Amino acid sequence: MIPRYSRPAMTSLWEPESRYRTWLLVEILACEANAKLDLIPARSLAAIKKKAAFDVKRIDELEKVVKHDVIAFLTAVGEHVGPDSRFIHLGLTSSDVLDTSLAYLMQQAADILIDDIKTLRTVLRKKAFQYKDTVMIGRSHGVHAEPVTFGLKMALWYEEMGRALDRMISARKVASVGKVSGAVGTFANIDPFVERYVCRELGLTPEPAATQVVQRDRHAEYLTALALIASSIEKFSVELRHLQRTEVLEAEEYFSEGQKGSSAMPHKRNPISAENLSGLARVVRANSLAALENVALWHERDISHSSVERIIIPDSTILLDYMLARFTRLVDKLIVYPANMERNMEISRGLFHSETVMLALVGKGLTREQAYKFVQRNAMMVWKQGGEFADRLKGDPDIGRHLTAREIDGCFDLKHMIKKVDYIFKRVFGKKGR
Repeated sequence: MIPRYSRPAMTSLWEPESRYRTWLLVEILACEANAKLDLIPARSLAAIKKKAAFDVKRIDELEKVVKHDVIAFLTAVGEHVGPDSRFIHLGLTSSDVLDTSLAYLMQQAADILIDDIKTLRTVLRKKAFQYKDTVMIGRSHGVHAEPVTFGLKMALWYEEMGRALDRMISARKVASVGKVSGAVGTFANIDPFVERYVCRELGLTPEPAATQVVQRDRHAEYLTALALIASSIEKFSVELRHLQRTEVLEAEEYFSEGQKGSSAMPHKRNPISAENLSGLARVVRANSLAALENVALWHERDISHSSVERIIIPDSTILLDYMLARFTRLVDKLIVYPANMERNMEISRGLFHSETVMLALVGKGLTREQAYKFVQRNAMMVWKQGGEFADRLKGDPDIGRHLTAREIDGCFDLKHMIKKVDYIFKRVFGKKGR
């Protein structure tokens, strides 16, 4: 099933309720570990686990007074727990809770994005095989080059999203690091067992060496991975935007019943999804730059990164989740026009066979420079005066001395241009194909 635009799983992940619930989870796990070290009485641990709760509005009220979110949170929880709350946050600093819970949330966000990428690759694979032999002109610099197939474009995107999948899996691992080592990361007032226990229960790895915080190169790598994936989506979207131009119209976004493209021009059918995606990619990339700037903190810690991360990490994961879902729908419902592809190939009157002709002349003993000169001369005449490229070549005495008319016609075999498509598909999809 193709994901819808609404992404409740990702957005709810970053809601205050979810964030505080994760903080509480970290605190309770730390209490369990300290209880195993006989630092918290069993009855107190039981009371904490039974009574610990919070109210978001109450936390907000307290924060207005104390000007510290973690203290406001602990105070709110303490109001529910009572006297045994003195054992909560034992030996911890705020960043032990903040960074460990953030890693836990980033891990879950990564899981959602990984599933999104896999879904997109499934759709791209389907389109690749559907249009494997649908020939179209390839373009370099926007100018007709040599033929490709539309399926090859989809195969290329499938392969690129495979790298995106690898990046996301790697970024998940890099970011899945917790830290419960005290005020400056030295375990001065907390046993390393607590960190090992908390991280193990959350599926995280303890940060081998920390300051007051987990080092921000990890978060920067994560955000950079998101930016690269967003950039790939923009790349694909730009291609589809070009293919939908009226004078090209080789592919087009699905236009639903009742949809309108312009407030002024009723005829308009615009590539709005691809354009939206191109714009959103800029936001994700900009956020990755902010993450890179968060790497450099003063000494063992300052909080210049904190306010930034409250924006860029939720926003980037939510945006990329949306982008992947929307692009998957775009590709799944994409309208492809093979007849227009064939029509557009005819515009250049066979010029895209120029390399094949040149190589045939080289095969007859001409230098590459001589062959290039003869072929280019005729190609330029087609550009200027029209006519068919093959006819120009057949009328050129310099070429006629080396190639017969039949040999020239043989150079214009379209099958020659796409004969290695199956080979490329096997490299991308494996020997079993589908």
